[in-house]
Amino acid sequence: MEKETEFLQRVQLFHDLNAQELERVVNISISRSIARKASIFTEGSEKEAVFFIRDGLVKTFKTDENGHEQIVSFLKTGDMFPHTGLFNQNPYPATAEAIVDTKLLAIPVRKFEQLMMTTPSIAIKMMRVMGDKIRELQEKLQVLSGQDVKHRVLSFLQLLAEQHGQPIENKITINLPMTHQEFANSVGTTRETINRLLNQFSKEELLEVDRNKIVIVDMEALKQQRELK
Repeated sequence: MEKETEFLQRVQLFHDLNAQELERVVNISISRSIARKASIFTEGSEKEAVFFIRDGLVKTFKTDENGHEQIVSFLKTGDMFPHTGLFNQNPYPATAEAIVDTKLLAIPVRKFEQLMMTTPSIAIKMMRVMGDKIRELQEKLQVLSGQDVKHRVLSFLQLLAEQHGQPIENKITINLPMTHQEFANSVGTTRETINRLLNQFSKEELLEVDRNKIVIVDMEALKQQRELK
């Protein structure tokens, strides 16, 4: 229990909970191990639990009527998904899949509802944090939706650097095994366009790209590219 409590303390959603409240959340939590490329849940299925990543990487995506994926998010250790899952009865809004072998902490929705009824202070504190998170996501969506493809790619690279980047020797390494098609699905363009833009950024010595990672060589130059119209 101690390890799970320490993990939940580091999760943004639970920052304001005291020790007793955290212990009550841990008591209803379930540990799960998910193999690489295994589905955690599928879009439209009944929502049974909300998940927190203890170790690993997860992608969430929606599928259109033609079977094309639209990436919703890439999630790392400490992240929760789906974001509003503990506060409504809606089915899962997207499909979630493990990118690598992943360890999760699952909180069953019905048990959490019972916990909120007996300890409403938990719900109040968590909803305050959720409100801030939703505003942050709305602002990022607004920025991305008003840009052309090149600027959407640059914005997405900066977002990946902020969320997944590790500074190493004046460079930022994004250790995310993401295909060019998944990258394209994330910004609403084609794989061919992503290939062309990433090759262009590599020639301009902004990036180094391989199969399992992206290295941002010059973050300031990348930001300057974003500011150019």
